[in-house]
Amino acid sequence: MDALTDPHAITSLAALDALYAEPSELVRKKVAPQLDAPTRAFIAASPFVLLGTVGPDGPHVTPRGDAPGFVEAPDDETLILPDRRGNNRLDALRDILVDDRVALLFLVPGAGETLRVHGRATITTDPALRARHVAQGKEPTSLLRVRVTSLYMQCAKAVIRSKLWAGAPRPAELPSMGALLEAHMKGAVKGEEVDARLPVTYAQTLY
Repeated sequence: MDALTDPHAITSLAALDALYAEPSELVRKKVAPQLDAPTRAFIAASPFVLLGTVGPDGPHVTPRGDAPGFVEAPDDETLILPDRRGNNRLDALRDILVDDRVALLFLVPGAGETLRVHGRATITTDPALRARHVAQGKEPTSLLRVRVTSLYMQCAKAVIRSKLWAGAPRPAELPSMGALLEAHMKGAVKGEEVDARLPVTYAQTLY
């Protein structure tokens, strides 16, 4: 069954908007144009990121993982992702040669919130970068250089519902959701106030 045969299919923005409440002001304004110190700390703590691309064969989502800090943020506008050994399908890399838009989802074990980053990627074999990202004595064959265009934090509801990190402690040094939002929104919200509200918000809106 598809949209042509499903009488309950949603086929317009107006119909979709009618189903859901308006997003809060915080949700609308939390998008930032570049990295900042708390965001870079979150990325440095992440051992796992999902890379979304789109190409002639459609969309792909591929996992990227290594020791925390394997994704480098040399400045507030750039991310460097080493391409570790895989199956050589190269779905994401082939996509990027056609359409350089990418989406990244960073996860940190024990942390409910996730970081979503959007940008434009190029593939590089820069010798200095390859040497800087050696792991287990091996250089990556190539790396992605991502120019960040926007980012924002995703709340913890999905991780809480899934019990993904059940029993895993949150890293003590990891910036809180409130601290990240305060940085992204240039002080328009107070991190301590956001953090104080979150437990009640999650309890009331998880389902």
